[in-house]
Amino acid sequence: MLTYSFSDIGSDSLYEYLYKCIKNDILAGVLSPGDRLPSKRSFAKHLNISTITIENAYAQLLAEGYIYSIPKKGYYAADIAAGPAPAPASPSQEPVPEQGEETYFADFTSSQTHPDTFPFSIWAKLMREVIGSRSPDLMKNPPSGGIFPLRQAIAGHLKEFRGMDVKPQQIIVGAGTEYLYGLLIQLLGHGKVYGVEDPGYQKISAIYKSNHVACRHIPMDKHGICIGKLEELGADIVHISPSHHFPTGIVTPISRRYELLGWAAASDARYIIEDDYDCEFRFMGKPIPSLQSIDVMEKVIYMNTFTKTLASTIRISYMVLPGRLAEQFRETMGFYSCTVSNFEQYTLARFLADGHFERHINRMRNFYHGQRDLLLGYLKNSPLSPHITIMEEDAGLHFLMCVDTSVPDGAVLQKAKSLGLRLTSLSQYYYEKGHAAKQETAGNGRENCPREEHSATEHIFIMNYSSIHPAHMEEAIARLCQAFGVR
Repeated sequence: MLTYSFSDIGSDSLYEYLYKCIKNDILAGVLSPGDRLPSKRSFAKHLNISTITIENAYAQLLAEGYIYSIPKKGYYAADIAAGPAPAPASPSQEPVPEQGEETYFADFTSSQTHPDTFPFSIWAKLMREVIGSRSPDLMKNPPSGGIFPLRQAIAGHLKEFRGMDVKPQQIIVGAGTEYLYGLLIQLLGHGKVYGVEDPGYQKISAIYKSNHVACRHIPMDKHGICIGKLEELGADIVHISPSHHFPTGIVTPISRRYELLGWAAASDARYIIEDDYDCEFRFMGKPIPSLQSIDVMEKVIYMNTFTKTLASTIRISYMVLPGRLAEQFRETMGFYSCTVSNFEQYTLARFLADGHFERHINRMRNFYHGQRDLLLGYLKNSPLSPHITIMEEDAGLHFLMCVDTSVPDGAVLQKAKSLGLRLTSLSQYYYEKGHAAKQETAGNGRENCPREEHSATEHIFIMNYSSIHPAHMEEAIARLCQAFGVR
């Protein structure tokens, strides 16, 4: 009869230990297929344990297929045709940890937020108050567009800051603009042709392509996206950033804005997606009015995010749909769940409604203004100064730097990387390289850049200063001089 010792069973219960012993004997061939197991009563007496322990062990083996039963005859070892593969040998060395993002001494491409600029104490206080006063609401599933207090607070902010008269029902809240783009594609239709700016933020076109929709890259002139090319390339939807284009910094003038609205009004199928990603950060004059605020034909879908203003890790974005599209969304896509937790939504609603957001924006505007001036000061006093022209420095969190150099962009970027600097050039943001070769970069001061036999966009670099630590700026510019071979 099978005999097992129960003197060292560890944390297992008796039945679990017995189950493992019998299973291992079946897998090892100690019990051959068809071998009869002892009866529960005799086995319990032999092992000096209870019958219920035997019964539970047999039940588990039976459920997993290691044994089978024949009524009134007993239990038998099953035929395990193929046992489990042998465990791989332990590696001779420690496994290599998963690679994270590369780290740089100074990253001129990152929009990551400084930890000491986030209002942690206020946010924590509001979250505690929300948990105390809103605990029943926190457990309710929010509407597909987000909780009403947050949409109401966003509508109030847009009225105050952007001059936009919108209803809370038009606002859809989601976890990041990428998610909202996916909703828009479903709402507007996969059969539409989507136009994006060239040059432009390449992730946008990648998202459209990943959603299997036709995407056209529309060239730009010094006033923004070219209307004639929109017509020529058959775009139905155009995705633009008219108040501060990335990466060129172009502000689309009012005349071109009305042209765009006229283009959209010419067909019921046409819409404009206005990406207002960094409208809060303008250092000279008043904020540029949104395109949505002058749209009387309900052709503009407005999008914005809190990742630029609060923190890059707060994935809360929103879009404002024209009235008829908002109604269509409720009817056809209202089954979607909002992808932002109630905890964050109610906290952000309080943050907006209590005036904390406005004060935070004012602080951040001053902070980034100081960041920009510090970087420009170090550039002005560096050996690079006689060789550069600065453009589009009055808005957003980046400016353009045109460099009088014969070194190809690619070589500069590689040298900068070897020196611990992450840098990008304007030429990298063109989808159609032919456009880059012909394009005159829009932006004040471009005509002062040295003209050589190279592309009109070559030797222009995007300088994002938002995440550069002030203590690193002087050394970063010294390394930048080395990358360009200037001493």
